[in-house]
Amino acid sequence: MKKMFLIGCLLLLGGAPFQAWAEGQRFAYVVSDLRIPFWQIMWHGVQEQARIQDDEVFVLSAENSAKKELENMVQAIRERVDGIVLSPMNSSSAVTLLKLAEKAGIPVVISDIGTQGGQFVSYIESDNEAGAYQLGQILTDELQQRQLLGSVGIIAVPQDRQNGKLRTQGFLLALSEAGIPSAYIHQQSDFSYEETRHFSLALIRDYPDLSAIWLQGSDQYRAALDSIREAGKEGEILLVCFDAEPEFIELIQKGVLAGAAMQQPFLMGARSVSSLDLYLAGGAVPRVQQLDVLAVSKANIDSLLPVIRRNVLGLTAD
Repeated sequence: MKKMFLIGCLLLLGGAPFQAWAEGQRFAYVVSDLRIPFWQIMWHGVQEQARIQDDEVFVLSAENSAKKELENMVQAIRERVDGIVLSPMNSSSAVTLLKLAEKAGIPVVISDIGTQGGQFVSYIESDNEAGAYQLGQILTDELQQRQLLGSVGIIAVPQDRQNGKLRTQGFLLALSEAGIPSAYIHQQSDFSYEETRHFSLALIRDYPDLSAIWLQGSDQYRAALDSIREAGKEGEILLVCFDAEPEFIELIQKGVLAGAAMQQPFLMGARSVSSLDLYLAGGAVPRVQQLDVLAVSKANIDSLLPVIRRNVLGLTAD
């Protein structure tokens, strides 16, 4: 009981992956699209914690296909896994997936995105609203310092995702408080370079006073930067992102990116496996576990580097 109590405390307090009480479980990670770096890093965290716990884990990626996502959940159930870590395509599709797992008696921990309903052991989320708000403050401060007081365009993740709604809400609040107007919000669907470039150029064309673009992701940041350069607007239109790529460290240090709100996907993946393990051992797991989003700028990036390297980028020693 003492060990169980200590594990529960670690779950509540956060921090690095830890040795869990139960061992030898078999889990599936059902994820929307493993081709996206964010989910790759989360999968790395799932794998690392499973290794620490002597568990077995495999991944099923939907590759952004709703049909394949449903098939993957069915496959995981047929494999008779002890538990499932789920990162759904959106909060709506998660409901159906959770119903299937509940019917099969398989516990599920949701890692990011969220759900509109259904039964689950725990939902591990980033504090999207606070992270986006703090990023908005970083951007507005930078815009004011540079006297770039035009509008800010947004290239958003689908707004039927709960995390997307919270990001937009927090960011717009920061803009409003600073008296900076928002331009149009384009919603991504295929998350490609071409789509991101198209939306970036549309914002630049349609809003002559555009002073910044906020990309609510990270993997296609190059498309936004290329569009700004193509339009001859370098230094006139700033770029901030949500999440991070390894090269963001240098880009922020050099001022190419004004900032980024960085989730901690490696930690989220590890926490998901630890939570399933604790639940299967009979322990109490918090229904919602919220992790900080790191609002990173040139001013604070050096002090945050150790956390960024491991929990954000998944750059472990091995």
